[in-house]
Amino acid sequence: MERVVEPIATSERAPASWSEPVAFAVMTLAFVVAPAFVYPVFLMKALCFALFACAFNLLIGYVGLLSFGHALFFGWASYVSAHAAKVWGVDPVLAILAGAAVAAGLGLVAGAIAIRRQGIYFAMITLALAQMMYFFAVQAPFTGGEDGIQAVPRGRALGFLDLSQQMTMYYFVLAVFLACFLLIYRIIHSPFGEVLKAIRENEPRAVSLGYKTDRYKLVAFVLSATLAGVAGATKAIVFQLASLTDVHWGMSGEVVLMTLVGGLGTVFGPVVGALTMVAMENYLAQYGQWVTVIQGVVFVVVVLLFRRGIIGELANALKIPL
Repeated sequence: MERVVEPIATSERAPASWSEPVAFAVMTLAFVVAPAFVYPVFLMKALCFALFACAFNLLIGYVGLLSFGHALFFGWASYVSAHAAKVWGVDPVLAILAGAAVAAGLGLVAGAIAIRRQGIYFAMITLALAQMMYFFAVQAPFTGGEDGIQAVPRGRALGFLDLSQQMTMYYFVLAVFLACFLLIYRIIHSPFGEVLKAIRENEPRAVSLGYKTDRYKLVAFVLSATLAGVAGATKAIVFQLASLTDVHWGMSGEVVLMTLVGGLGTVFGPVVGALTMVAMENYLAQYGQWVTVIQGVVFVVVVLLFRRGIIGELANALKIPL
């Protein structure tokens, strides 16, 4: 008898649903009109962190690799982008691309080292590499040490978009976010993305079917690092500052919280998670250090009552992919 081999993809392989395009349209419309009701600087910060969380979710949500060192790519892309814009005087778009390129290079090196291990060992290696580069950032002369790189000029994107204008800057950031979001969506719904999900669900089986899983994991790691770099580089242009906060381990922990609160392995979860965490930091700032405690309580509540995250629970209740 002829042996039939079942496809390795999980139950997530399903016909295209109307829910995700509709959700994307609603999200885009909401961000387009939001500046009429919400302070644009808050929205730009939320968009940068939403992209960071989406990049992180690509790795943990669809490959199953938990990285505690993603601040490495976010922060160093921020430094390179700020340095390129301020010292070299390049176009903001080129500055962001330079930051993303450096993040990709760091991702290639860190990924090649980390993917040799799994589970907690993988996470600890990424954390160790990130902390090593953090201490290098403290000492490196071009990073400005504890002062960081300040007064970064926004300049003119593509030679004609004056980013010193608040609304122009906002819609530029929105365009960057939407472009990267669509790229991530395409990745996870491609044959490559299906292999990543198969590796997450059952790596030994994927290996037995002939897939070189280490290569797939490395490519996914580099893609995640690059997109995290785009987020960090864009944030440096928006706030005209690159600082040690961007490369600190706390930033890696924050993006983990954003992803888990929004919904691990969902398309729109990281966006909602980032908006939730940034909103808490912004509107609860009057409580000082208690903001961290409040965030911890919210995280515990989400873990205990909403195991799938906000969007994960919503998608499960409505029986639709989000």
